[in-house]
Formats: sequence, C-alpha cells, structure tokens
Amino acid sequence: MSRARARAAPAGFTLVEVLVVIVVIGIAAGFAVALAAPDARDLSAREARRFAGALEYAAQRAQWRSETLGVSAEQRVIRYWRRDPGSGRWQLVVDDDVLRAHALPDPLDAMALAFAGRAVASNVIVPLRASGRNEPFAFALAAPGWRTLVAVDPLSRVSIAGPSADPP
Repeated sequence: MSRARARAAPAGFTLVEVLVVIVVIGIAAGFAVALAAPDARDLSAREARRFAGALEYAAQRAQWRSETLGVSAEQRVIRYWRRDPGSGRWQLVVDDDVLRAHALPDPLDAMALAFAGRAVASNVIVPLRASGRNEPFAFALAAPGWRTLVAVDPLSRVSIAGPSADPP
C-alpha cells in the first residue's frame, strides 16, 4: 500500500506555484491601471491634439460658411462662438458636435494667452475670420506640473508645443 501512495500524483498546487500566479496577476493589474489612467502629461497632450483639431475645423468652417467664429477658454471649459451679423453679438455654437462646449478632464485648465502679439485676459473670445487671415493667437492647457501651448498663425495653421514642465 505504501508503494501505491508513492506513485500517485500529488493533489493541488504547491505554495510556490500559487505565489507565482499571484505575482503575475499583480503585474498584469498594474499595467492595466497604468494604461487606463493616463497621467497629467499624457492627458495634456491628448487634449491639446483634440483642441488643435477643433481649431483647424473652426477656421475652415468660418471660411466655408463666410462667418466669423470665435473660441474662448475659461478654466475647464472650451467654448466656440458665432458672431451674429445683425447685432454683432457672440452666440454660443450649439449646432455642431465638433464645436460644442467641451469640458476638460480634471486636472486640466485652459486659458487664452495671447492675441495679435499681446497678452489677453484668460477668458477672451478670439475671433476666426471668414477671410482665413487671422491674427496669431495662443492658448495654454495646464495641469499640475505640465503646460501645453496651442498656437495658431495668421494662415490658421495650428501648432502644439509641449507638454513641457511648468516652471515652479
């Protein structure tokens, strides 16, 4: 009977095998969390690309429809505006999915930096003319420790600088 027990395969797993499986699952979970939750730098870069694309679209739309559009940023919200030709007042664009107000994810903030070579209030409405010839302007997307600049030149070409470390 002792020979029969010696030949039988042991049942279950050893402690070492269980620990190896737990370590592998922990490493996989760590990678999943890192990929699912981007850091502030990645978030800033992604939102800057999105903002740049929307600005290019808005500049082209202004030309196609012969209308004056505008863009503003106030803390965590980027808004697009249309100038009413009759009254000259700015009206929020609500009929275009690309140009609807966009809330930035936490912890990003957006602000206007410059228009026509001069510093401006952070929430100013920057115009995009139907002619396609615009004054250069720049916006910043900021997260703790990071800053990304989105700039538009007089021919409505958009460039992105950063994200770069925000000086203390």
